[in-house]
Amino acid sequence: MSESTEGRPIVLRGGTVLTMDPAKRVLAGQDVLVTDGRIAALGPDLEVPEGTVEIDATGGIVMPGMIDTHRHMWQTAMRGYGADWTLTQYFVWYYLEWGKAFRPEDVYAGNLLSALEALDAGVTTTVDWSHGLQTVDHADAAVDALLAVPGRFVLAYGNIQQAPAEWTAAPEFRDFVSRRRGDLDGFQMAFDVTGDPAFPERPAFEVARELGAPVTTHAGVWGATNDDGIRLMHEHGFMTPGSVYVHAATLSADSYHRIAATGGSVSVSTESEQSAGQGYPPTWALRLHGIPVSLSMDTSVWWSGDLFSAMRTTLGADRSREHLEAHAKGNTVTHAALRAEQVVEWATLGGARALGRDAELGSLEVGKSADVVLIRNEHSPVMFPLLNPYGHVAFQAQRGDVDTVLVGGRIVKRAGRLVDVDLAAARATVERTVEHLRSTLGEEAWARGMNPDVPETKILDNPYTYTDYQSAATHGG
Repeated sequence: MSESTEGRPIVLRGGTVLTMDPAKRVLAGQDVLVTDGRIAALGPDLEVPEGTVEIDATGGIVMPGMIDTHRHMWQTAMRGYGADWTLTQYFVWYYLEWGKAFRPEDVYAGNLLSALEALDAGVTTTVDWSHGLQTVDHADAAVDALLAVPGRFVLAYGNIQQAPAEWTAAPEFRDFVSRRRGDLDGFQMAFDVTGDPAFPERPAFEVARELGAPVTTHAGVWGATNDDGIRLMHEHGFMTPGSVYVHAATLSADSYHRIAATGGSVSVSTESEQSAGQGYPPTWALRLHGIPVSLSMDTSVWWSGDLFSAMRTTLGADRSREHLEAHAKGNTVTHAALRAEQVVEWATLGGARALGRDAELGSLEVGKSADVVLIRNEHSPVMFPLLNPYGHVAFQAQRGDVDTVLVGGRIVKRAGRLVDVDLAAARATVERTVEHLRSTLGEEAWARGMNPDVPETKILDNPYTYTDYQSAATHGG
């Protein structure tokens, strides 16, 4: 399919277009014309060049490609393995016990599957928060996998097996950066700040500054990173507009003020924060401090790899807290503060802003790159009626409703199927990784890792227990 459409203009006809432009225009029943990889025109009944590929978008929603700003792609070959983990169990498994068992080919397998999964769900740009790069061979494998898939990928280079000051000082890391940095759509450095008063991460920040690479860091994670890390970054001048703080769920107002004042942004992974225990999803605090937000899904070792789930759970968590706090004061929330439109913006333009790419990505405007998603499913009763398009995207749509995906004007998904993708080969690659890990761990450790102990639950005594309701009623009970 890609050969027949290669280089040809494309028009999506008659959809409801969520432009996400500054005016937040919603264009009902209009067209989006793509030429030379860019948005050429938006409007009703557009005249198009001869040979244009026509895609029927009637009854569907046309929106910008979604952007995930924090995904540990290398872990995707372990999809669902840690469904019942806490964050502590995740740290023990990957950081202390078995993370070192991943070979370069295993990082390749995870990245390949994750990249395909992202495109399938309409995520056209993904930050590979790649903290499993024990060697540059692992890093080369990560990049090779991303280059095999026609999406946009930013490599956030990290290594949980060494201190940041150690791996960033290695000559082979510098060599890798000079060789591979230009292969992808961006480069970041990924490491965390422990809050140690000696600030041992300072040399890593200095390398990032020298390389002109933004730093993305897990901040405000319960039991792992805290306000001290933010303070040290700020006092030493390493908080910049390009800094991305992941989770930021357990920070004080002082830390949020520092992030806001220095122009940083926060990547919220609501499904992760709710389930693993980094802290309560912080959108309520970020909104209070005017901090820009993007969305991410974290890792498929637990959760889904799509931003529909991220939007839905983010709305739910924010509103749940708003109601809970009001009820505690005897009040009732009559108007929700966080709206569906806002989380759709966070999933698109918010991600582009976090990456410094909002002049090119994140909205459907003439001249911008044609990263476009069509949500349309003629075989699903969930796609009609289409009344509130933002609400439909945030609460109704799913990855199975992603009909068409364009990246830079190239069709990478059409009629609900990825284009020119050998899923059987990807499956075989992942199966080899699973076989390697399972044999390395052994069956007992494999099963124990996937099925952690269940804490004992004490059932409270219930004084309202009747064994004979007729007798109780007879005696006036």
